[in-house]
Amino acid sequence: MKCDPEVLKHVPLFSLLDDDEAAVLASQVEVRRFAPRQRIYKIGDSGGQAYVVVTGRVRVSTLDEDHQEVVVDEPTHGEFFGFASMLEQTPHQTEAMAVDETVCIEVDRDDIGVLLQRKPLAGMDMLAVLGRQFHGSHKLVRLRANRNPNEVIAREATFGDRVADTVAGFGGSWTFIILFACVLTIYVTTNHFLGSSAWDPYPYILLNLFLSMLAAIQAPVIMMSQNRQDEKDRLRGELDFDVNRRAASDIQGLARKLNLLGEKLGDVEELLRAQLARKAEGVEGSA
Repeated sequence: MKCDPEVLKHVPLFSLLDDDEAAVLASQVEVRRFAPRQRIYKIGDSGGQAYVVVTGRVRVSTLDEDHQEVVVDEPTHGEFFGFASMLEQTPHQTEAMAVDETVCIEVDRDDIGVLLQRKPLAGMDMLAVLGRQFHGSHKLVRLRANRNPNEVIAREATFGDRVADTVAGFGGSWTFIILFACVLTIYVTTNHFLGSSAWDPYPYILLNLFLSMLAAIQAPVIMMSQNRQDEKDRLRGELDFDVNRRAASDIQGLARKLNLLGEKLGDVEELLRAQLARKAEGVEGSA
């Protein structure tokens, strides 16, 4: 189905195109509709087409080394997928499946070529949009790589979360234990010496009520703080994994370079041996 130029105006990738440029591109591209859970393309399919989401949502996934599905992206309105394979004319490295009822604009390399032939300046507009998304992705990577889990937790903490941390921190300190022991000692000693006029004589039923109420309130508050600590540990684990993955990639790169250097040194060594052998043969011949 042919595309309406007005539809392109609401797509960020083509939003900078003027009316003539949008009309040229609309005459080339097609609108495709996909049902929920309908596969758009799979890994290994020819990368002749790329897609821009008009409505709906798409899940783009790939397989890791253990052949487990890993979701790479979930593009929605105005976002695109499959452009790298389309531009490079290589098979798709990912699989795309419609999550909801989805409408996409199907674009191939020839469509972009016709647009650039007729309207060369349209390429600059598209590159400007791609550049903004590229810088946005780099910014996101830097933020994720440099984020401190403690700062993230503190920034997102509510008033109740901060109260829970304060109560749990004070309740698990020697200050609380010593202070609580002093209060209990004073309470029990005072009621003991007051005898029959004590407000809470032995077996201190009122004190037991207060202690039960304190335990009932303190336990869930401490559990809230423990849940926040688990969240911090999860963030630390994610950051450690990212750092270890980058470190492994760097180490593999260094290992490849060392192997290449070893091969080059081996070639130089063989070359030196050959030259020394030729010189030795020349000396024997002259003798």
